[in-house]
Amino acid sequence: MTDATLWRKNLERLGLELPSVAAPAGAYIPAVRSGSLVYTSGQLPFVGGELSATGKAGAEVSLADAKEAAKLCALNALAAIDALVGLDNVVRIVKVVGFVASAPGFNDQPLVINGASEFLGEVFGDAGVHARSAVGVFELPKNTPVEVELIVEVR
Repeated sequence: MTDATLWRKNLERLGLELPSVAAPAGAYIPAVRSGSLVYTSGQLPFVGGELSATGKAGAEVSLADAKEAAKLCALNALAAIDALVGLDNVVRIVKVVGFVASAPGFNDQPLVINGASEFLGEVFGDAGVHARSAVGVFELPKNTPVEVELIVEVR
């Protein structure tokens, strides 16, 4: 079984499939390849065209819901990668950058972005272990609580 076959089976085991790529909300593209790296634009937690949650982590959005939103952002980023180069060509996840719209005093951004990191580990195993940044911000587009971007090495 190839890594890519295993990765798709892991998505199935998790009860997930890659969604359609979300249409850009501005003057950018969902993902771009430069050499052996693919950089995704920041992905929001869209499910069927709707945000899974809105508001700030630590206020309107619970830690658990924000963590789930981060997972959905990562799933949407994988869809952008798949549309550009095919999931079969992923060698490893290099870096995750996560932004968390945070209520005053909320400082569990790393726990929120663990939703993306743990999900990528479940899908890619050792190839999903990555460098990461988890940044608290005051506002994010469309009042989403989380935005995630990936840098991925590809064949």
